[in-house]
Amino acid sequence: MSEIKMNQLGHKTPKLQKVLKSRHITMISLGGTIGTGLFLASGGAIAQAGPGGALLAYALIGVMVYFLMTSLGEMAAYMPSSGSFSTYAAKFVDPALGFALGWNYWYNWAITIAAEIAAVSLIMKYWFPNSSSTLWTVLFIVIVLTFNLLSVKSYGESEYWFAMIKVATVIIFIIVSFLMIFGILGGQAPVGFTNFFIEDGPFHGGFLAMFGIFLAAGFSFQGTELLGVTAGETDDPAKNIPKAVKSVFWRIVLFYILAIAAIGMLIPFTDARLLSEDIAVSPFTLVFDRLGIAFAASFMNAIILTAMLSAGNSGLYAASRMLWQLAKEGQAPKVFMKLSRRGIPVYALMATLAIGCLAFLASFFGDGIVYSWLLNASGMSGFIAWLGIAFSHYRFRRAFVAQGMDVTLLPYKAKWYPFGPLFALTICLIVVIGQNYTAFTGDRIDWYGILVSYIGIPLFLLLWFGYKIKHKTKILPLKECDLQVKE
Repeated sequence: MSEIKMNQLGHKTPKLQKVLKSRHITMISLGGTIGTGLFLASGGAIAQAGPGGALLAYALIGVMVYFLMTSLGEMAAYMPSSGSFSTYAAKFVDPALGFALGWNYWYNWAITIAAEIAAVSLIMKYWFPNSSSTLWTVLFIVIVLTFNLLSVKSYGESEYWFAMIKVATVIIFIIVSFLMIFGILGGQAPVGFTNFFIEDGPFHGGFLAMFGIFLAAGFSFQGTELLGVTAGETDDPAKNIPKAVKSVFWRIVLFYILAIAAIGMLIPFTDARLLSEDIAVSPFTLVFDRLGIAFAASFMNAIILTAMLSAGNSGLYAASRMLWQLAKEGQAPKVFMKLSRRGIPVYALMATLAIGCLAFLASFFGDGIVYSWLLNASGMSGFIAWLGIAFSHYRFRRAFVAQGMDVTLLPYKAKWYPFGPLFALTICLIVVIGQNYTAFTGDRIDWYGILVSYIGIPLFLLLWFGYKIKHKTKILPLKECDLQVKE
């Protein structure tokens, strides 16, 4: 019996299942920032800018992300939607901007899935060097697809435990590190701040070195905006979204600032091993090795494998919900609106995974040039999404007041408005514009480097203005912004 006939007989049309609890949202939010950016890239950041430069760069980006999350939290608690900032931009700024943000974000995660597929094979070959890459690729796809197809609750539970493993690792690392710093563990004399001030530390390389890390640090925090996408399937968004937002600041302090401080105190920034991308010399591995923990590299490899599975799992979830919302709003083919009996957007899920797999296959042709360009095109997507969040929130609050509504009635009210969204907007613009500033500073302008770094911007503008011209949309007057909360 078809779904249409069932509906005519009085059966309910399937809907997204609002079953994600507070603990799911909090851990998805916590796990969003913990990945290779912390486990691997933090070492390179310390080596290039010194421990002080790395700390300051990550702290500034951390403050920006905190304001972004409070902005997103205010809108998501008031108007939960799986389209998140795409929906908010369409309602509070311009429908064309919402369209461009939605497709831009979907594409970003689809390509990220391809990157995770490639990375998992490399990780597994650490243990099984002669094994087939195809085996690990298929296994990865089956795992993330199963978690997403079963139910949104199975996705929430899997992400909860993936994030829990990463969180526990970082907390153990920080505790062990500081016990070593004070000479309580490791059988060595306390090191204190000795390594901070060797040579030209703690700000090695000066302002430009720190600025370079500042740009790179932004990539480490991408994924925190998942909190907004999950709002559409949260059982009590007005209560649970603010809870998750409030944990953002503390996780930034705990996970990044304390971890980088610990690495900077235990390992001299002049140690060449910090620049390696090999898991065997990850800064976390180096610290555990120093403590005398056997199989430290294998342990960290397992943690990074968890991070890869988590990223692929979350990417498939976020992209499929964004595509479903775009279809619901008439900005994508209607077929992607179809939900299974368990409330899963199956066609959106399959289309996303298919694009991810095609992008992965592209890495085998033409020396991976096509794949490299696909990755480059998605590189800016996270920052563009953040710009959309900040600007949408600025307009949302202004529209709220302009339409005579009382801001004290908001389920969650972001602090420091309008400074918060404007500060985040400014920092994001600096990161986007300065992404490859070195291409402009040499004897000759590096046009190829500029094209590779900034190709995501013209692609986004093409989506935005293409839709705008076709549908003749305009920037919405504040009194015409749609503030109605709909099911």
